[in-house]
Amino acid sequence: MSSLFQELKRRNVFRVGLAYLAVAWLVLQAADIVLDNINAPEWLMQALMLFMVIGLPVALVFAWAFEVTPEGIKPESEVDRSDSITQETGHKLNRTITAVLIAAVAFLLVDKFLLVDDTPDVITTEKSVAVLPFVAMSRGEDDEYFADGLTEEILNSLTRVPELLVTARTSAFFFKGKDIPIPEIAEKLGVAHIVEGSVRRDGDRLRVTAQLIRASDGFHLWSENYDRETEDTFGVQADIAEKISEALDVVLDDKRRERMHASGLRNPEAFVAYQKGVKLFTEAHNTPDRLDVLREANAFFEQAVALAPNLADAYTRHADYFTHYLADNSTNPDVTEAQRAAAFAQIQEDLGNALQFAPDDALRFMAAWDLAVVSGNWRELPALYDARLEHQACHARPNWGEVASEAFGKATESLSMAMVKVKCDPLLFGAWMRVISANIWLGDFDAAIELAEKGMKQLPHRQIAQRLASANIGAGRFDKADSIIGRDLRDDRLRLNARMSLAAAQGDSVTLEQLIPERLARHEVDRTYPINVLAQAGEREIVNQMAAELDAAPYGYLRLMTYPVNCFCGATWDLEVTPNFAKLLEDADLAWPPESPINWPLKDW
Repeated sequence: MSSLFQELKRRNVFRVGLAYLAVAWLVLQAADIVLDNINAPEWLMQALMLFMVIGLPVALVFAWAFEVTPEGIKPESEVDRSDSITQETGHKLNRTITAVLIAAVAFLLVDKFLLVDDTPDVITTEKSVAVLPFVAMSRGEDDEYFADGLTEEILNSLTRVPELLVTARTSAFFFKGKDIPIPEIAEKLGVAHIVEGSVRRDGDRLRVTAQLIRASDGFHLWSENYDRETEDTFGVQADIAEKISEALDVVLDDKRRERMHASGLRNPEAFVAYQKGVKLFTEAHNTPDRLDVLREANAFFEQAVALAPNLADAYTRHADYFTHYLADNSTNPDVTEAQRAAAFAQIQEDLGNALQFAPDDALRFMAAWDLAVVSGNWRELPALYDARLEHQACHARPNWGEVASEAFGKATESLSMAMVKVKCDPLLFGAWMRVISANIWLGDFDAAIELAEKGMKQLPHRQIAQRLASANIGAGRFDKADSIIGRDLRDDRLRLNARMSLAAAQGDSVTLEQLIPERLARHEVDRTYPINVLAQAGEREIVNQMAAELDAAPYGYLRLMTYPVNCFCGATWDLEVTPNFAKLLEDADLAWPPESPINWPLKDW
């Protein structure tokens, strides 16, 4: 064994292995940075790592079997020991290893101190908390929904405390059923503390365990067990919220306690019905069969408000189905005027109830804004917009009124609201969409690209990828945009639209001539108006025709208002062909035409 070791040492096998590992590490670190910056696919880095791993035994075998001589590389068996220069080769390898190690140390210093990201994904404040979904320990049919309801009510109570940054439901519930360490969850959500717990129901008895954990060291700041009657659910959730606030050094006076309690849902069965509806509501906005799933969700929202008539958020979610119904069927000849009138009447009733029962100004103004948009009463929008800005809140969901803000001269204000949402709801893709779009409209393409890349890391989503491609198009980085379209856009319609946008920005009329018929054929199938990409391509006549058709349709403005913001192309159509929409803009004193942030060389208006 000793002779084998000495022979390995003489043939420089150890030195070759060490040199190989040092060089491989340095190459992989550099490749990681380069491939990340050019948005290379993940498999490329994985392939490089596999190549390096396979190369190590090859290098060791080569060092054993071959030797470097003044005449070149020869099999070791053919080299006379008296002529061997392995000692000199060993010295060269030592110098190589030293140089590579110095380079590695330099790389680490540069990476640590010079390549620091000046705009972190999240900013953690000490008084920040995320309430993770409580685990249902019993196996009743509705116990999981009950646990979700208890979790959300604790979360809602905490949001009434201004000093606390509380992660919104979407992001907190992202981790439901996932075995992820507390520090990792806290880092992703940008909070300093995590609340977790469990719920067990046994007939009329309820056992709840809750604990507040400091994420930095796992220390339990507070924990408690509750054994109560199921009917005392409200008392449990209120006490948990109060104890968490006190543990985080927030002083609760009578007024603040009253605000926390005002948000509470006291009927346990309403918990269950509402959570079933929320689950379907979330699914609906990620499926082509949106209306069908929203209709299912509404059945549960109706059960919830029958049990808890002051549940404001159930009304706003219930109204969403009817708003989509009007927008999606604006030109559908099979939908009668009576059906449209019934849908609009339901929206008015729902949002009226939401206004009446809203527990705070943020939700009240959100409902009022939606009602003004859907009803076409746009003259009220400027005042409501200002009020919404003044009463921003994490728990106020993005609404219909926010959709068209950027394109109508409100990009700075929209960015302000979107940044609030990204901070407290970092896994809500809609918040990332708004903050990226606002930066594109402001012409800050570098900021839009940086935010889109961060958004993709936080929450990979096809529509965020589409915004990333748009930002690169705006910056003139066409090759990078093309790479993103090919790699990240798996949805056929989104990929086709993005390719048309890229061709339009490049002034590539030949490619557009090939793609436009395909897009128009798809329009006949899904009735999604391709106004945006046709406007970018300069197809003025057909765009005006489509816009006029929508303008003449009942509630067609709900569709028209969404097009300018997603087009990034200024005047999406000639305003005179849409007189009804023009009147709405005039009433609200909204800017038109929007100034295009991106150059579209084929567009002539």
